[in-house]
Amino acid sequence: MSDAPTPLANPSARLAATRSDPVLDRLKGLHPKIIDLSLDRVHRLLAALDHPERKLPPVVHVAGTNGKGSTVAFLRAMLEAAGHRVHVYTSPHLVRFHERIRLGGRQGGRLIDDDHLAALLEECEVANAGNPITFFEVTTVAAFLAFSRVPADVVLLETGLGGRLDATNVVDRPAVTAITRISYDHRQFLGDSLLEIASEKAGIFKPGIPVVLAPQPEADALKALNLRANAIAAPIQSWSVEERPDGFRFESTRRRLDLPMPGLAGAHQITNAGVAIACLDHLPLAVDDEAVRRGLAGVEWPARLQRLTRGPLAESLPAGWELWLDGGHNDSAGEVLARQAVDWSRGQPDEGSDGGSSLPLLLIYGMLSSKDPFEFLGPLAPFTHSLRAVAIPGEEASFTAEESCETANLCGIRDHAAADGVDAALADLVAGRRTPARVLICGSLYLAGTVLAENG
Repeated sequence: MSDAPTPLANPSARLAATRSDPVLDRLKGLHPKIIDLSLDRVHRLLAALDHPERKLPPVVHVAGTNGKGSTVAFLRAMLEAAGHRVHVYTSPHLVRFHERIRLGGRQGGRLIDDDHLAALLEECEVANAGNPITFFEVTTVAAFLAFSRVPADVVLLETGLGGRLDATNVVDRPAVTAITRISYDHRQFLGDSLLEIASEKAGIFKPGIPVVLAPQPEADALKALNLRANAIAAPIQSWSVEERPDGFRFESTRRRLDLPMPGLAGAHQITNAGVAIACLDHLPLAVDDEAVRRGLAGVEWPARLQRLTRGPLAESLPAGWELWLDGGHNDSAGEVLARQAVDWSRGQPDEGSDGGSSLPLLLIYGMLSSKDPFEFLGPLAPFTHSLRAVAIPGEEASFTAEESCETANLCGIRDHAAADGVDAALADLVAGRRTPARVLICGSLYLAGTVLAENG
């Protein structure tokens, strides 16, 4: 349960080998045959390394189903805009494992370099002494080692999945914990009900430590979060956001700000930005209103409604076409993309679009077979003119293109066809139209990683 998805094999396979690659491969071989749902393996390895998790600057711990990574991206952008050094741990990566570990610095920080990463992984490997441990557990410990040795002002930790038994849940006294929107995902680990899933996420709460909650559309999720927070006297922060024609208003007990739309596309990012701003109120670091504005404007987070304007795929499109990429893969992600499709159809401008022009929406779609394709594709179907289905390259757990076509048909998308890869899918969509359209590649972070690796 403490294990997040393993590295995206396909993108990395097309990149030059590095010193860390064989170490990462060896660590994957330590995976236990049977995973007991506990943190015992992580605690054992941390103890063997003299507890790096106890030597960190203030920690923001973020869990949730959708929006964790975006919330962390907003936090990093605002903190760095205020001049702070920010360590960041996120997962999974899109192209290279190094994306998971970002080391803070005065000039905005950097991804961990390969020699440093390899040395840390080898140190963990030796300390682990061949004992069974999951890939996510041992690499999370490596991140703690890095963060404990490189000076910084704050650490941003994103859970892999769940919370209570996630490998990141070993910091006894974070500065603040946060929960983004909760929906159905990883049911085999977290449970089949939102009450069960939210209870697992709430496992990151700590006695007396402030909690920031995103609005939860489902009452059961909110009920579970409130029950846990109240049980351990973890105070819940009061805050709100209100969308306005020219941006949004954020209000909490400490701030009231009128802000422009965030730099990440989609109205849902207002809520993620709000969670991040609310977390700032509980850090022992100064972040003034101007730093908040600069951070919101300058934030970057790949494969989350990302407009692709460069690279072979984008450059192959005729004039007037748009190419977008999103890695969402569950019911909430489908609903978010459907809302974005509505905004696009109304001609509303968005970050990265060409004035919000109302273009037909065409999908290039691929998904892992561990996900529910109907929950994701169903909300998008009414807005989809055409769909080309692909298998995720090199992923045995991918739906075949033909299986995804069956899903599209059952969801009511009549113009659908299987394609042999993203390049072929895009070419087929272009060949079938005489006027511009908007193409959205979606359904999986694994597919998104492949696209980013191949598109430069």
